[in-house]
Amino acid sequence: MGCRTRAAKRELLRVTAGSDAHGRSVVVPDPDGTAPGRGAHLHPTTGCYDLAVRRKAFGRALRLTDGPGSAPVGEWVAAREHDDRSRSTSRSTSGSNDQDWSSSS
Repeated sequence: MGCRTRAAKRELLRVTAGSDAHGRSVVVPDPDGTAPGRGAHLHPTTGCYDLAVRRKAFGRALRLTDGPGSAPVGEWVAAREHDDRSRSTSRSTSGSNDQDWSSSS
């Protein structure tokens, strides 16, 4: 939806239309892909999310007449990227320790 690049469904984040506490339309992440209703898919990256926001793709893809808010999706994507970065950092740190340990035995 954002970058319009094809990918396998399991690599994409499904989003659906919902509403916030004030009853306004908002786009919400559906990572399990189980929420009812019309959904759209995008890469779970800030770059793809930013393109979707800039192009106003959420409203068109979900067939919403008013401009929906997309903050919940942006927060989900940012949190996921942060988690991915911290996992890769811990793996590279633990990997070097494992390598040192295995070479000393």
